[in-house]
Amino acid sequence: MNVEGLITDLAFILLLGAVVTILFKWIRQPVVLGYIVAGFLASPHFKYLPSVTTEANIDFWAQLGIIALLFSLGLEFSFKKLVNSGGSAVVTALIIVTGMMGAGFAIGHLLGFNYINSLFLGGMLSMSSTTIIIKALNDLGLRQQKFATQVLAVLIVEDLFAVVMMVILSSIAINNSVEGTEMLLSIGKLIFFLVIWFTVGVYVLPTVLNKWRRFLNQETLLIVSMGLCLGMSVFSVYCGFSLALGAFVMGSVLAGTSYAERIESVVTPVRDLFGAVFFISVGMMVQPDILMRYWGPILLLSAVVIAGMIISGTFGMLVTGQTLKVAIQSGFSLTQIGEFAFIIATLGMSLGVLEKTLYPIVVAVSVITTFTTPYFIKMSVPVYDYIERHLPERLNFLIDRYQKAAGVESARGHAWAAVLRRYTWRTAVYSIILIAVITLSQRLIEPWIADFIRGSVGRIVSLAATLLIMAPFLLALMMPLSKKDFRTASSEGSAGSIPCIVLTIFRFAIALAFVIYVISRTYSARAGLIAAAAALVMVAFFFSHRLRRRMTGIETKFLDNLNERELRKSGKNNKIVSDLHQAFMTVGAGCEYVGQKLMDSNLRRRYGVNVVSIYRDSHVIPIPGGNNRLFPGDVIGVIGTDDQLRSLLPAIEADLKPDSKALSLDDVKLTSVILSDASPLVGRTPLSAGLRENFDSIVVAVHRGDEFIDSNPDLVFRPGDILWLVGNLKKLNTLK
Repeated sequence: MNVEGLITDLAFILLLGAVVTILFKWIRQPVVLGYIVAGFLASPHFKYLPSVTTEANIDFWAQLGIIALLFSLGLEFSFKKLVNSGGSAVVTALIIVTGMMGAGFAIGHLLGFNYINSLFLGGMLSMSSTTIIIKALNDLGLRQQKFATQVLAVLIVEDLFAVVMMVILSSIAINNSVEGTEMLLSIGKLIFFLVIWFTVGVYVLPTVLNKWRRFLNQETLLIVSMGLCLGMSVFSVYCGFSLALGAFVMGSVLAGTSYAERIESVVTPVRDLFGAVFFISVGMMVQPDILMRYWGPILLLSAVVIAGMIISGTFGMLVTGQTLKVAIQSGFSLTQIGEFAFIIATLGMSLGVLEKTLYPIVVAVSVITTFTTPYFIKMSVPVYDYIERHLPERLNFLIDRYQKAAGVESARGHAWAAVLRRYTWRTAVYSIILIAVITLSQRLIEPWIADFIRGSVGRIVSLAATLLIMAPFLLALMMPLSKKDFRTASSEGSAGSIPCIVLTIFRFAIALAFVIYVISRTYSARAGLIAAAAALVMVAFFFSHRLRRRMTGIETKFLDNLNERELRKSGKNNKIVSDLHQAFMTVGAGCEYVGQKLMDSNLRRRYGVNVVSIYRDSHVIPIPGGNNRLFPGDVIGVIGTDDQLRSLLPAIEADLKPDSKALSLDDVKLTSVILSDASPLVGRTPLSAGLRENFDSIVVAVHRGDEFIDSNPDLVFRPGDILWLVGNLKKLNTLK
């Protein structure tokens, strides 16, 4: 590797990116567009400036950008949040992918491409860009809005669909048909690794981080978190998936810990740096000669992507019960293609089935749609306002009724169905863990034991070691419903109790099948069946109570780790005495007590709680006094009852409400106003004139004759005075 060239290229694109993005900030355009323009200027296609020495260098930095962006996304999108919005996201993503693949296939035929090329074109047009949308939403300050959460859930599901799609396209390209077995194996492999990663990660990481709490300052936390991110990314590639998927998984695991906010804070500069390089690398792919030669297909495909994503995304959100506004905002946010389009195009090129002209055309479509994405996101609210005004009442009624019906239907879920769902999830998770144990045993434990103990004795030892590791998970899989769950399910009558009994038998059969499989690999299937039945009955009879308590403790620990952030805020798992708990809350920017002294906030009188610590950056204030103040970002330790902590939490962690009328720094200027004889301000003071309330302005000085008079509340304005004011320039122009 040419290290000097690597650093030279990075320095060049960052300096060029800085100049262009400052220019775009000045003309009030999205920063991501500035990065794309900077990338074009830095590319060999722009002859009037020096270009990068090696484009592979930029690809290296861009890969780090994708990893950092997806890791940051995972930190804000925990596994629990993904599951909660999963149903809506899956259906919407399925509608988008199906609709866009159909549209791409039809346009491909219209443009004269053959069957395979049209199919690959449909795949390339069906995936929106996660990284581009994240950046656009960040730049526009929309990440905290409801539609943004829905959009990000859809994007994550689309990325998972992409893994399966690549298997299908490869199968069609090679065999001219879909290999069902290969597709099912790919889906099963993806689910298997996701469950293992989340289960192990959620169980291990929060526990380890809490033990290292006193060593985790800002520097160490950055090293640990980025090390975990890159490690999971590499492991993801080793398992046959992408770097980005591994980074997102690790971010999602850490999102449930109490360190999520701190990790996000220390990782943000890394994300911004390498994320900028990624978007610059997108701009470098712009080829003017391709744009000129194929401008017709490029514009047509760009229009298909924009219109198709808006229609399918909006329709998908409406079908899954989202409001009209959320649906339109979501549809308008998905109007681009990105990195997966390039991956699918590269796959087609490597298989030798994709025409060479299709790749640069898709790159141009990606750049154009990326460039327009921020404008369409901004356009969504005016479009919604227009549709809302002109929507027929009958259709509006149907949309509203659909929302209410969906909520009522959800509220009427049966108790036994909730129990069945919980135990079905448990069955799936323990089954996947057992498969992982058997796989590790075959690849690691058995060969290792065979090196020391050969022959039949070695096989028996290997079998015993495997069964010993499997034992707790087998017992957890066989555990019948708890008395509480069985009573809950049976309260619905036979409709609830019968499925629960069947599920218990089914889970016992699955556990039996695992043991039979392991034993039959050493002995016969018949011997495996007899030994497995005897072993399971004996273990269930003699050890079930102890193992059940042990597995219940493991499950409780897992759930506590999964919900650590919520439990930390409520203090439920941090009981001190009686009903008193210690909780830790982060002071939000919208908290009404920000800047106040503790003695003036009266938290004890208002809520009955005691503030026992304040954590600020790396500094801890134990037992703070009444003169200590609260600032945004402080983590305060609070002791109180459940009810007291529950009522205090929203007040402490309140965020600033988005204000569409809020001023930017560019709107605030220093200007002067000359008072005429007829001015309504003559004879008034700065206080009585209402300049602050009516014009968002204050008087900083008065020029009277040859002297400047400092503003004070008692100063009376006279004709001929020149008022120097700072405030909203538009309103001050009205005042003039």
